[in-house]
Amino acid sequence: MLQRSKRVLETIPSGSLGLIPLKSCEHLGRQINDYLVQWRHSSELEHKSNIAFTGYERDSYLIEANIPRFGSGEAKGTIRDSVRGNDLYLLVDVCNYSLTYNLYGFSNHMSPDDHFQDLKRVIAAIGGKARRITVIMPYLYESRQHKRSSRESLDCALALQELTRMGVENILTFEAHDPRVQNAIPLHGFETITPAYQLIKGLLGNMKDLQVDNKHMMVISPDEGGMSRSVYIANVLGLDMGMFYKRRDYTRMVHSRNPVIAHEFLGADTEGKDMIIVDDMISSGNSVLEIARELKELKAERIFVFAPFGLFTNGLEKFDLAYEQGIITRVLTTNLVYQPPELLERPYYVSCDMSKYIALLIDTLNHDVSISELIDPYERIQALLEKYRNKPE
Repeated sequence: MLQRSKRVLETIPSGSLGLIPLKSCEHLGRQINDYLVQWRHSSELEHKSNIAFTGYERDSYLIEANIPRFGSGEAKGTIRDSVRGNDLYLLVDVCNYSLTYNLYGFSNHMSPDDHFQDLKRVIAAIGGKARRITVIMPYLYESRQHKRSSRESLDCALALQELTRMGVENILTFEAHDPRVQNAIPLHGFETITPAYQLIKGLLGNMKDLQVDNKHMMVISPDEGGMSRSVYIANVLGLDMGMFYKRRDYTRMVHSRNPVIAHEFLGADTEGKDMIIVDDMISSGNSVLEIARELKELKAERIFVFAPFGLFTNGLEKFDLAYEQGIITRVLTTNLVYQPPELLERPYYVSCDMSKYIALLIDTLNHDVSISELIDPYERIQALLEKYRNKPE
């Protein structure tokens, strides 16, 4: 169970707290704000009247930021309130394609590039007046372009450097595609956080008859690149792990990538076991569904898919069909990125809420207290498992 640390309550905030959720992250921002307001109104601090706690207890920590656009598609960032001396936390969802803007009379859906540019506009509007700026970008912008394999641009590294040059001190993200991108900004704060606890909690809360042991369950990595997150989930749950590797055709390119010929499995016997496929995101979903079908051919039982980011770029029809055919049982992703209403209505979909966790991170950082205990969910997962195993029949 996530709780506010006593250390948080005993330290002086680094500045008056301010939340600036961009329009792409408004709903999540309001949920985070509600937790912070509730905690700070109910906390029994003997020093609340101290000048160091000025602005500590408020009815809202939200600061309105607007990004009006001209007819040409150009824009500017504006902030309605004073932010001088504030400890600011900016939230942006670069994957929120539901937002649109007008361009020469046409309606354009916002791309990750548009969202990142808007983030920079808001930072520019702050104008260096804040005491500290922290950017919370759950899906790290351009994180899939994290290394150079030919004459290519290194977009993620450039984006991180651009933010820090503008005055951003800390960047928080979740399950960065490759956390080594932080090498681009070695003198600034960069945290890539795992939502493993929330995903496991979502599964245990949704399925009442799981046997979480290595005789009845197994964790699967869909490729060699995702091994580390699958190894972690397997270890904290005490399960065996298997993996698939992608056999590619290196003689041709399709959509700038070598096409996958087949998925080859490496691991122990899967017959009769429930499977947890762990990936960092669901983009089109083709790979994860192919792997689920392969596992079914290997006589696996129920198949659960874990991914922090459910993008579903090619729609939900393939997942609907796989569910009807009994290929997948549940798909679990978080609310860190935009979730279309039709996704939330799917019987196989489980949404894992991250708002309380992010609120705790913000509350802790505002007090300049270490977030190490919050980042490592091992003990919380063990307590969750014990409670699940000991639940009354």
